Amino acid sequence: MTPLENTWNDWLTQTFWTRLGETLSMVSATLLIGGLLGLALGLTLFGTRRGGLIENRPVYAVLSVIVNVVRPIPFVIFITAVRPATIAIMGSSIGTIPAIFPMVIVCTVATSRIVEQSLIATDPSIIEAGRAMGASRTHILFRILVPEALAPLILGYTFLFVGVVDLSAMAGVVSGGGLGQFALSDGYRKFNDLVTWVAVAAMIVLVQCVQLIGNGLSRWVLRRR
Repeated sequence: MTPLENTWNDWLTQTFWTRLGETLSMVSATLLIGGLLGLALGLTLFGTRRGGLIENRPVYAVLSVIVNVVRPIPFVIFITAVRPATIAIMGSSIGTIPAIFPMVIVCTVATSRIVEQSLIATDPSIIEAGRAMGASRTHILFRILVPEALAPLILGYTFLFVGVVDLSAMAGVVSGGGLGQFALSDGYRKFNDLVTWVAVAAMIVLVQCVQLIGNGLSRWVLRRR
């Protein structure tokens, strides 16, 4: 055992709160930007698929391939693979702000599939009823289908939050900041298990709080139907 093992001090306390703030910033920005872009991409995928409201197979095929190419790449590999693009767009590949760029890309493609699958799961008769009433395709999509799929969408975005927290932790491997870097730099590399477990506990509490909120919102939406 080294003298540094399983110790805690004021400097680590200050560093912990700084890293926690970085994690919340990365996760919030990624969910806001990637969640909105993913919603738009998911609606496009749903609308252009075979039998969709605005069926366009070439567009669907291209977008689907792009999503399927990005999704299976482990984020640790992806964040290094897009490093040249990150530097070109963000000016650097190190730090909390640059780490958001690859996180947004991964969040966008993940969100798009969640949105597409949630809309596919809705009752097809709802679309037919909207058409029978003379509703436009845009009206059916945004005023009928999205509200109908709101509960599963909330659960999907809650699950997405967990994934984005995981992305923020992996960003710490390449000096992206956040609790991941805190656990790695101040815990693992300095043989301080206490630091690692504090970071783990913080992530668990964060995820559980959001999960409870998401589940509650989903149940509230279902009760209002």
